[in-house]
Amino acid sequence: MNHQSTAPDRRLPAELHGESFREVFRRHAAGVAIITATYNDVPFGFTATSVASLSAEPPRFSFNMARTSSSWPAVANTNFVGVHMLSTENEGLANRFARTKDRFTGDHWEAGPEGVPILKDVAGWLVGRISMRLSFENNAVVVAEVVAGTIGPDGAPLLYHGGSYGTPTATDYVI
Repeated sequence: MNHQSTAPDRRLPAELHGESFREVFRRHAAGVAIITATYNDVPFGFTATSVASLSAEPPRFSFNMARTSSSWPAVANTNFVGVHMLSTENEGLANRFARTKDRFTGDHWEAGPEGVPILKDVAGWLVGRISMRLSFENNAVVVAEVVAGTIGPDGAPLLYHGGSYGTPTATDYVI
């Protein structure tokens, strides 16, 4: 009896590696956030699209980052991180934390709970105690349990899609 598998081949074709793989994910809209931490009394931060709610009870969030990031030493060696949800009003902050090294010059932030840098006028922020860092090759998944936070001004969420920032548009579909 021949037991050939009828399951579809789940491997990525060769043409979906490298740039093609990145292009597939450029077609996935993601919310934009900024992660902050303090290490040796120096503030660190970066723009992220990998933030996710992990659980509501207890409240936990997760994010992914490259261990080659200039912010990795801070995340790897501190107990607390901040996550800041961004609205379209915060596109300048997103660019600042994604494209420049001059992230903390100015009055757009202040020291918050547990010494974590807190950005002003964002859609909301949370401070979490890091409970897990899972390293995989040059990347890491970080899990944090919320210890503080606040809801900021309401506004359209800032999304990243196709290599640029945008905002969702309403559809005629009603649930």
